[in-house]
Amino acid sequence: MEVPLKPLGREDIRKLESALLVMSLFDREALEAMRDPSARLTWIDSLYTAAAALARERAGISISKIAEELGVTEATIRRHLKGETKAGQLVSRAYEKLAKEGLKVEFDCTKQLEELRAKIEEVKKALSEILARL
Repeated sequence: MEVPLKPLGREDIRKLESALLVMSLFDREALEAMRDPSARLTWIDSLYTAAAALARERAGISISKIAEELGVTEATIRRHLKGETKAGQLVSRAYEKLAKEGLKVEFDCTKQLEELRAKIEEVKKALSEILARL
C-alpha cells in the first residue's frame, strides 16, 4: 500500500492517518504505556487525534477546520502538531520513519517467545515425570 506523505484528498488523508496510527500504536514507548489498562483508551484516542491532525495538516487543512472535524479544541491540535504531547511526538516520529523507510510495522515478541519456550520446557519436563511413573 502506497501512503502519500502529502495527501491530496480525503482518501490520501485516510491512508496517511491510518499508517501513522498503526505505526504509533506499535511503537515500543506506546506499547509500554498501554500496558496499564486504565490508560489504554486515552492513549489510543490521543494517538488517533495526533495522527488525524498531522495527516490533515500535511494536506493543508487549517487548524480550525482540523479541530472541527476531529471534535477537539484548536489548542489540542496545536499541542499535538508542535510535539508538546507524547502522542504528538510518537506520531511525528512515525511520520519521519514513514518518510525514510515507507510503511513498516515491527513486532518485537522476543520476550514473549522466550517465556513461551520456558513454559513449554516446564510442560515437557512435567509430562516426562508423569510418563516415568506409569
